[in-house]
Amino acid sequence: MSDVSSELETWISNYCSLYGHDYFVEVSQEFIEDDFNLTGLSSIVPFYREALDMILDFEPETSIAVSDMALVQHSAELLFGLIHQRFILTKMGLQMMASKFEQKVFGVCPRYLCDGMHLLPVGTQDVPGLETVRLFCPCCADIYLPNSSRYLNIDGAFFGTTFPGMFMDKYPEVVNQAKLRGKQQFQLKLFGFKVNESSQVGPRMKWLRQVPKNEQERRDYEDCAYAIKND
Repeated sequence: MSDVSSELETWISNYCSLYGHDYFVEVSQEFIEDDFNLTGLSSIVPFYREALDMILDFEPETSIAVSDMALVQHSAELLFGLIHQRFILTKMGLQMMASKFEQKVFGVCPRYLCDGMHLLPVGTQDVPGLETVRLFCPCCADIYLPNSSRYLNIDGAFFGTTFPGMFMDKYPEVVNQAKLRGKQQFQLKLFGFKVNESSQVGPRMKWLRQVPKNEQERRDYEDCAYAIKND
């Protein structure tokens, strides 16, 4: 029975089940077979056709030289990651990521006052090869490194800069949870008196915890809600 199940295992399911790949969801074959969803990727990924055939478990149109197999495998992983970045912005992809979010697959925020807020994977860049995946907290709006080294080789572009904003727009209850937790802010005191922000020992990063207070601030926030800026 195990032999039969192993024969039926697809490249995608096998890749997503690898150690350290639990942030990924299995992209549907129908999504990958739609050429519109792959627009522009052929110019980024070497051995594009061979890599696509490998992902879809198709027999290659031309035989692949043994010396090129490792390159094709690497290209397949790159191509899948870039497809994954697009897939998790779809209704189906968001639902699959929401399931992982609820199960704390991405972990919880290490900040004490965020009270265990669940995290979301994010990339600070949409271009592959620049930075590894980070984790975004909807409560404090900060990003963190994964707490396990198993994720430190996962490219952040495989999740992209847009995902957290799209996720919170689709699931406003996450924003509500963040607002409830976000009301708690630590206030530094000296002998019971609050330390003024202009003091040398005053808070410097309080702006990170701020939320829009009027309509103009809300519009400014919405204008940049779908991208995490990288200074």
